[in-house]
Amino acid sequence: MYKIVIFDLDGTLVNSLYDLGNSVNKGLVKAGLAPHPIEAYKRFVGNGREKLIERAMGQAYNNEVLRNTVRDTFDSEYAQHSNDNTESYPGCEKLLEKLEKSGVQTAVLSSKPDEFVAGILKKIYPNHNFTEAWGQKPQYKCKPDGEALNAILSKHGLSKKDCLYIGDSDVDVFTANNAGVDMIGVDWGFRGREELLSAGAEFVASTADEIYNIAVGKDE
Repeated sequence: MYKIVIFDLDGTLVNSLYDLGNSVNKGLVKAGLAPHPIEAYKRFVGNGREKLIERAMGQAYNNEVLRNTVRDTFDSEYAQHSNDNTESYPGCEKLLEKLEKSGVQTAVLSSKPDEFVAGILKKIYPNHNFTEAWGQKPQYKCKPDGEALNAILSKHGLSKKDCLYIGDSDVDVFTANNAGVDMIGVDWGFRGREELLSAGAEFVASTADEIYNIAVGKDE
């Protein structure tokens, strides 16, 4: 049994696509740029706010004035609307409950700015206590670097073999590899099974129960 399961957030524990995309689109419109269909944001997210904005803006990202307009608008809009439509994925609330009852710690490591993470989790999973819930912190390199993940383990006296990492994209596969921990992909998120397998994921779950069974080392 693993001692801790660390989850990616967007596309793994929460479906936040509409709120993320809508907030960026408002920035694009304010900068005089064309907005994108929300579905397009499945390919834009995964590497933090700055890469999200760069992908959404394309070549216009090179214009500092426009870039700052989009970023500032996103920050303002997302701070107010990050929970308007964001919701949990099926089975995830029960998964967290079962892990807790089995004595497995849970944590979140997201690429989104740290200030947004706690509020989302408080609304979506109000009855669950995470050991840690981190977004992108300035003192650590952004995923797929494994620095922040290993910092969580070090803070709680846990070793790499104690940890199972869960995510929905190639970034998550690379993060786990760089941190030296085991990883499970989930196919219900933004990127899908094929990307995860191509990136080297050894197993891709289709249900939350599959994650639980592997985390505790038994079948139910």
